[in-house]
Amino acid sequence: MHRRTLLAGAVLALAVTAAPASAQQRTEIQFWYALGGALGEIVQEQVKRFNESQTRYTVTATYKGSYVETMTGAIAAWRAGNPPHIVQVFEVGTATMMAAGPAIKPVHQLLAEAGITLDPKQYLGGVRGYYSDTEGRLVSMPHNSSSAVMWVNLDALEKAGVQGVPRTWREVRAAAEKIKATGAAPCAVTTAWPTWVMFEQQSAIHNVAMASKANGFGGLDTELQLTQPFFIKHVQFLLDLQRDGLFKYAGRDSAGDALFPSGECAISFNSSAGRARIEREAKFRWASVPLPYHDDVVQSPGIGVIGGASLWVLTARNRTAEEYRGVAEFFRFISRPEQDQWWHQMTGYVPITLAGYEKAKAEGYYEKNPGADAAIIQLSRAEPTPNSSGFRLGGFVEIRNIIQEELEKAFQGQQTAQQAMEAANRRGNAVLRAFERANRS
Repeated sequence: MHRRTLLAGAVLALAVTAAPASAQQRTEIQFWYALGGALGEIVQEQVKRFNESQTRYTVTATYKGSYVETMTGAIAAWRAGNPPHIVQVFEVGTATMMAAGPAIKPVHQLLAEAGITLDPKQYLGGVRGYYSDTEGRLVSMPHNSSSAVMWVNLDALEKAGVQGVPRTWREVRAAAEKIKATGAAPCAVTTAWPTWVMFEQQSAIHNVAMASKANGFGGLDTELQLTQPFFIKHVQFLLDLQRDGLFKYAGRDSAGDALFPSGECAISFNSSAGRARIEREAKFRWASVPLPYHDDVVQSPGIGVIGGASLWVLTARNRTAEEYRGVAEFFRFISRPEQDQWWHQMTGYVPITLAGYEKAKAEGYYEKNPGADAAIIQLSRAEPTPNSSGFRLGGFVEIRNIIQEELEKAFQGQQTAQQAMEAANRRGNAVLRAFERANRS
């Protein structure tokens, strides 16, 4: 009986040893993301590619709603003791996540513990700078980076008799007047992400500080500077467009996404990542170009800032080294040039690596797809300044909402451009001071 038991045990051990790798138990990695629609489908395909590339890990990607919902949901899950391994957080949540202390594992630490080397210099400068600490070490993994661009309906511009694509805000207004006069489109101009496009991007392009201390990179005691003449000028420009029936305010954040691909608005300001949706839905000729600038403020526009999101690693009490290793392997996979190139071309987000960009260029992608490099041009056409390196503002999500609230009151005729900016500045600084008090060591 004893000999039979030993023999059976030996046979079982042999069977386990000889089992194919695919039958072995994979380590599961939970990934929460915030991209819906066409972009969400591409996230699922990206994860599928990783899972099929190896047999050791399985990443399970779950859509968790908007960027705000995904970030707040992940923080709540960490407090409850069951967070995902990876969470996608939009760029304005960077300061909040960096202040999360033990809830996060910085990417440079994750990679070091896993014995994986990813040189930060392989990533585009504007991308890695946004997600690095003051020592140049990655704290989160660049993932979907974009810049805002101007989308134009070429058929509508031709019908309106507009010669060429507008480059300046003055030319945008002139084109809008022709579009309205000819009925070339039901709506001339709109925007999505009003704060990102009309404040953050415009401040960078015109080299005007939106906040002190290099937009917050220099310390928690930063203060907003929205009462500068430039911001009042630009808000007044938008109010004048709306007053004259040339601009449609569609709402906050991504509320205006659909107005361009549906053909309702002929000119739209939105993320370069809108390409996936526009290619699928638009029934007209279109193009994307860098954002316009005020030529009476600058003769040559500066660089824009990135948008999009990065991937943050969350900690948990019982999380194993093998689970963290799986996260690191996923990060290494999506940073490969061929995977980065695929992601860039499928989504419209900029390539996060220099090698991915060079690979796309060498294969003639930008020659075949004019405008696909508009965001890259905008992010690299000038040297970065302290006003165009990004934003590190605590409570930035709340500050964005405050700016949008005050902007809406101005669109509704309840206050002037100057009053809107003064109110936004005052209320936003109160948020910064509360964040400073809560996180001052």
